[in-house]
Amino acid sequence: MGERYLKSVRLLAECLQGFERFSGDSVRQSGLTPPQFDIIATLGNTPGMSYKQLGERTLITKGTLTGVIDRLELKGLVARTQSTDDKRSFFVQLTAEGETVFNEVFPKVVADGKRLFAPYSDADFDAMDQTLRKLKQLIADAGTPPTPSQPKESD
Repeated sequence: MGERYLKSVRLLAECLQGFERFSGDSVRQSGLTPPQFDIIATLGNTPGMSYKQLGERTLITKGTLTGVIDRLELKGLVARTQSTDDKRSFFVQLTAEGETVFNEVFPKVVADGKRLFAPYSDADFDAMDQTLRKLKQLIADAGTPPTPSQPKESD
């Protein structure tokens, strides 16, 4: 593999893929795709939200968001209305049927996740969170242009 960090990146990717397969099983049994469930779970127990808010709170890219919402709307699980303030903006909320799906599927997915992570202690979660936050910040910083006080990589 060469560089040491590649082993860790591969392990991280394998964990993500494995978790997506694991959690996706119960989601697919409900007739939803993982991105559709992400929207349903995010809208659950809320009065609804704008596309912008959904984009910030889900793992769905902006380009994919509209298509996922289109399919959920066709299933009768969400309704969207045009914003009165900004005609380019839409507000999305669960329908009664969408609330029913949320109330059936969300607790099952959470219970499955609890069983998976049952061996983890609070200290395990704290250590994992600290490591992942650090990695997230390093990635975010790598995409930020250097400030005048920071030397450029070529310096």
